[in-house]
Amino acid sequence: MKDVRPRRCKSPYFTHPNAIVEPGAVIGEGTRIWAFAHVLGGARIGECCNICDHVFIENDVIIGDRVTIKCGVQLWDGLRLADDVFVGPNATFTNDLFPRSKVFPEKFLQTHVQSGASIGANATILAGVTIGEKAMVGAGSVVTKDVPPHAIVVGNPARVIRVLER
Repeated sequence: MKDVRPRRCKSPYFTHPNAIVEPGAVIGEGTRIWAFAHVLGGARIGECCNICDHVFIENDVIIGDRVTIKCGVQLWDGLRLADDVFVGPNATFTNDLFPRSKVFPEKFLQTHVQSGASIGANATILAGVTIGEKAMVGAGSVVTKDVPPHAIVVGNPARVIRVLER
């Protein structure tokens, strides 16, 4: 497959008139934020990203360059997405393994999705895991533990079914 990703965007970022980007958010050049997305003021989003409709991004979220976040995804405090990550529609991230209403941890667990990884539609990623470089999480999978680099995982709980060539 031919890699057609731009290596450098040379335009200001774009925000759809129906999107909300709170003051203080850092948005890289060439990033597009579409309708009904909401980015809180502490978020950091890299260059050339595509943030689709109905995406919510909390304060303590860091997104690398050339990341695609499809519709209906919420990115909670503690999430770190490296460069070239793909997050499919309605994928779900968590940041608290023992949630209770109005009871907050001192600090939320960090979840890391490393460079080039892809997360399929409706996958669920539990708090505190790391998804390795260029790994793939199948649609609908539930990731309860770390995913090795270049692995394809599917199921509930997600299990490695194949390792991609490097």
